[in-house]
This record gives sequence, structure tokens and C-alpha cells, in this order.
Amino acid sequence: MHKPNYKDGSLVNLMSSITSSFGHKPLYKPLKALPPKELSAKNIVLFVIDGLGFEYLKKYGNGSIFEKNLKAKITSVFPSTTAACVTTFATGVAPQQHAITGWYVHLKELGIVSAILPFIPRAGGLNFQRLGVKHSEIFDQKKIYEQIDDYFIEVMPKHIVGKGFRKGTRVALGYNNLNNYFAQTKKAIAINNRRKFIYSYWGLFDSICHENGPNSKKAFMHFKAIERKMKSFLKSIERTNTTVIITADHGFMETIRKNIVFLSKHPKLQECMTLPLCGEPRAAYCYVRPSKDKQFRGYVKKHLSKYCWLFKSEDLIKRGFFGMYKPNPKLKDRIGDYVLIMKEGHIIKDSLMGRKESYHIGNHGGVSKEEMFVPLIVVKA
Repeated sequence: MHKPNYKDGSLVNLMSSITSSFGHKPLYKPLKALPPKELSAKNIVLFVIDGLGFEYLKKYGNGSIFEKNLKAKITSVFPSTTAACVTTFATGVAPQQHAITGWYVHLKELGIVSAILPFIPRAGGLNFQRLGVKHSEIFDQKKIYEQIDDYFIEVMPKHIVGKGFRKGTRVALGYNNLNNYFAQTKKAIAINNRRKFIYSYWGLFDSICHENGPNSKKAFMHFKAIERKMKSFLKSIERTNTTVIITADHGFMETIRKNIVFLSKHPKLQECMTLPLCGEPRAAYCYVRPSKDKQFRGYVKKHLSKYCWLFKSEDLIKRGFFGMYKPNPKLKDRIGDYVLIMKEGHIIKDSLMGRKESYHIGNHGGVSKEEMFVPLIVVKA
């Protein structure tokens, strides 16, 4: 098991280094491998290549522009998944504070299990905003652009930001393909002559790894395409007083069908629970009926111990899996009574009424080295 290094070696600390370089005083210490004094350039660009783990880079990136400029190996957060990580990138704090704890999050305040990033119920339906719920009521930590006084620019998929927007010193630029992604990031560097922080996110590699597996030819070909475009991009921004940081939110673990625990095949376990599984297939939060607590623990110990570790959710908070310092009051409501952290290659899946059981070949959220370690790549232009 690999626990995040929130002391000085995680994505949280990377964000502290960046915000410190803009004069902010963050909650967490800066990253030991990249102190704020090394981030004095006029433009700080953070590329997040969703899913590009350190172990993947070590296996497939030999001789690449990424490997040549690799500065360090750092950790993700727990759970090692996009929802938790991108919220850390957006806020600069760990899940301990922002309480976004996986793709599926139980929102006690709405009485529902949500798919948190689309901001909809897990079963589908209206976006919560159309029901009058504000993002700020669920994502209740200050955003990075509220913490720094200089320009903040984010480069995101066009369907998220539309045609782009501008509000004060905050700018969003949308893209619709890989060429456009790098073009928009280059455009961001040229906007205004002030110092700026640019957050540039690419998500297609993650999608390909989910569907085809991280060891697939499709994943490798897309990785090579990203590398070619990155190499060209870095050459095109020479002498612009820019520091480029490239990292990922998490890596991947590949799963085969025989390593899947389908909850439907364990009715005695299902009857112990009051809600569907939350979190991730590699780190599932279980909400257990008090009268069935002993049955739940006994069943997992007897039938599932070779597939997963069982933890009391509160114990993971105490052991620092979610972060350091004072927890968000909502955190305990969002991580259930117990956490099943799956062992190597295994996932646990449930399905809602009327839905077919399905699974991804590539998964993440757990504590393996493949999922937890991400690269820190730094290039000065």
C-alpha cells in the first residue's frame, strides 16, 4: 500500500509551491522537489495529463521529452482518482479539506448518491444546478483563482467552458482536439503581459486507458501523439519566460474479469448496506446498517479478504490517507462506515436497478504504485 505523502511530496504540495510563488500562504507545505523560489518565471503553466502515471512513463516513455525532463516522482491523493485530484488542483488542498472523495459521492445535504463531476444523481437526471443547488454549496473550498492576485487562465474541453469566458483576471479557454489544446495553451501564454498561472487539462488519455487498458496499443499511440505535440509546443514557446510543469492526477491499474467482485453475487453482503457503493471500484465506501455491522465485517473477512483490505472509514482519516489538518465537517458523511481498498488488479462493482453490470479494463483510485505515483516534469522556456 502506498499512502500519499502530504508532508512535502504530493500533488497538494505541488499546488502549494505554485500558489506560494504568487504570494499566497497555503495550508500545506510546498513540494520539496520544486520549491517556490524555482517558480519565478512570468508564466507558470501546469499541464495535467489525466491518467499518465509515473509507472506508465517508466515503462513506455524511455527517451521521451517527458522522461528527459523528469524531475521527481510524487504521489497523488487518496483516493487516486480524477474527482479528488482535480478538486485538489482547483483548491490547493487535500480531500481531507475539500471532501470530494471519488466519482460517486453521497451528498447527505441532498439525500442522494451523486456522480460528482457531472453534478448529477448517480442514477441520472437533472444537473443539480437546475434544481437550484450551487456548486459553491458542495465544492466549498476557495479556488486557486481566489487565492492569487495575478492572472489565472484555465484551458479545458470546450463542452465544459463553452466558447470561453472572462471574469476579472480569470480566463477560460476551450478546445476540441489535441492540436487545439496546445494552440489554446500557447494563446494563454500570450494573453496580457502580466504574470500568470495557466492550468491546462487533457483528459482523453484517461478515457482511452479506461476503455482499452493502460497497456493497450491505443493508449500507447495516444501517449506518443501527446509527446509529439508537447515537443513541438515547448519549442514554440522558447524565450517566453515560461516554466512548464507536467504531471498527472493518477496512474492506472489494469483489471481482468476474473478479478472483479460483483456485489450482486454476494447478497449477504448487499443486505448489510443502506446505500449503493460510493467512491471508486478500487476504493469503495460502504454505508452499513448498524444491526448488520458484525455480519458485514465477518462476511468481508471470510469471503473477500483475498481481494481487498477492510478499514473503518474514521481510521483512514486518523491515519492520514485523506490529508493532514482539520477535516471538512462533510468528510465523514462522504466516506461511509467502512472502506474496501482493493488489492492488486481487483475491483468491486455494483449496479443500480435496471442497469447492466459493466466495468472498465483500466481502473484507479487505489493505493498501488501504478495508481499512486505520478511524474513531476519541469521545463524552463
